[in-house]
Amino acid sequence: MTRDPLNVLIRRIDPDVPLPAYAHPGDAGADLRTTESCELQPGERAVLPTGVSIALPEGYAAFVHPRSGLAARCGVALVNAPGTVDAGYRGEIKVIVVNLDPCEAVRFERFDRIAQLVVQQVERVRFQEVAELPDSARAEGGFGSSGGHAAVGGTTGGNRYASAVSEREGQ
Repeated sequence: MTRDPLNVLIRRIDPDVPLPAYAHPGDAGADLRTTESCELQPGERAVLPTGVSIALPEGYAAFVHPRSGLAARCGVALVNAPGTVDAGYRGEIKVIVVNLDPCEAVRFERFDRIAQLVVQQVERVRFQEVAELPDSARAEGGFGSSGGHAAVGGTTGGNRYASAVSEREGQ
């Protein structure tokens, strides 16, 4: 079932910037571009302007996500990924990028694609305080509670780093 696209009002702050666009049919994110050139040395971060502002309908938010190609090729990440654009915000969308490559600088030119914008419907909730929460299968299991990558000696929680160091030192 195909739905009509949501109409989102957009204003170009920079009259020459291309509007956000989807690269392929079915893409979730529309590409955002920077309006300024910038070079980031290893470990440096910058706030890059996109030259656009939007007016989302009530009940929606936009989320600024990283571009996987920039992460894979250049080590570029977004500091606060995903960044949230609330329905009431009318200022310019800006993207906080960081160069995580330990050796190479990365250069952005005017109108380079730097991030992607995903618009989603969001629920407004009312928080109801209770003395106890109902039980669940997961309960209070947090970080690493399901096991997975780099589980050491069957450890699924706690301090994996300390366990790994102890085992190495004992060899």
